[in-house]
Amino acid sequence: MESKVSEGGLNVTLTIRLLMHGKKGETVKKMREESGARINISEGNCPERIVTITGPTDAIFKAFAMIAYKFEEDITNSMSNSTATSKPPVTLRLVVPASQCGSLIGKGGSKIKEIRESTGAQVQVAGDMLPNSTERAVTISGTPDAIIQCVKQICVVMLESPPKGATIPYRPKPASTPVIFAGGQAYTIQGQYAIPHPDLTKLHQLAMQQTPFTPLGQTTPAFPGLDASPPASTHELTIPNDLIGCIIGRQGTKINEIRQMSGAQIKIANATEGSSERQITITGTPANISLAQYLINARLTSEVTGMGAL
Repeated sequence: MESKVSEGGLNVTLTIRLLMHGKKGETVKKMREESGARINISEGNCPERIVTITGPTDAIFKAFAMIAYKFEEDITNSMSNSTATSKPPVTLRLVVPASQCGSLIGKGGSKIKEIRESTGAQVQVAGDMLPNSTERAVTISGTPDAIIQCVKQICVVMLESPPKGATIPYRPKPASTPVIFAGGQAYTIQGQYAIPHPDLTKLHQLAMQQTPFTPLGQTTPAFPGLDASPPASTHELTIPNDLIGCIIGRQGTKINEIRQMSGAQIKIANATEGSSERQITITGTPANISLAQYLINARLTSEVTGMGAL
């Protein structure tokens, strides 16, 4: 009787997002028909695609079973041409809102340990959020059966602990890493950080000296030898008072870091009486401003979602 209750309780619509490589159009069509789940694949010329599977939980489990067995079949086929003797496990990457990852990990890692032990699958929750999103990758690997059991347990956790607040979904980027030019330096975005890229910086500086360089979105060519940064502009943000601390950091360490990395000027207005928000003014080139905004958002996101973590 008990299992009937839990199955009935699980017959709700749930959406699970999964990261996949390559195109598997025909396979997906078959999976839709046989599992009864809605399966959508993100568009775009990205090496990664987001596969969204929506439906009653039993339809989701059927779809996952088909995906896991399909992956295993692909591994078996690729091994017939190789000399490897041990068969690698099937690996799937789920994309889960960071606000639910705390429940998935459990207090002191208790929940994730329980899932690993009861299913025999390896489960890893990424420490950092996926770029420009509030989602984290959860990597599951093991035999198809272990993966199916593992997905069932993850679904139960996700149903019991719905996401808190708004989720910014991860959208895979085209093959190249986004590059931001700020203060004559080139940065590539990796995870939540802008990493200075010396090779691209050299190219960027050469381009500035050699040719009339047109920054993205600008139509007027700059004169050779002049820094072709667009004129400075200003952008204003309002941040709730209770979150301003995570932007400023201890003795201003975080805000100084954001200023240095973005190359923008950032002014935080004093608190006005009766207002629950503070005004932030960012001044610089559009690239500086967008990088500063990105870094501020990354700080806010990790503050808001970090509360539910370990």
